[in-house]
Amino acid sequence: KLCEQITPQTTHPAFRLWLTSMPAPFFPVSILQNAVKMTSEPPRGMRANLLGSYGKIEDSWFEESSAPHVLKKMCFGLCFLHANLRERRKYGPLGWNI
Repeated sequence: KLCEQITPQTTHPAFRLWLTSMPAPFFPVSILQNAVKMTSEPPRGMRANLLGSYGKIEDSWFEESSAPHVLKKMCFGLCFLHANLRERRKYGPLGWNI
């Protein structure tokens, strides 16, 4: 109903509507058909995955902790696990049996 009220005459020229959706019976297909589609692919490789997650953390954030050295190790371990999970996912169920 909200999308039906949006018209070029009543909206700002810089207005953009961002939707995240999969095809579903209750979602109007015409909106998906007329929309500009974008995808966000995860980085390929362990190094790119680690840089994408651990590399974005500011050093000042670690220093605010009472134990920055421990926090750095814990965050790196979590980011490494996350990168490993993303990499193994491409192998499907076989990825955990090799």
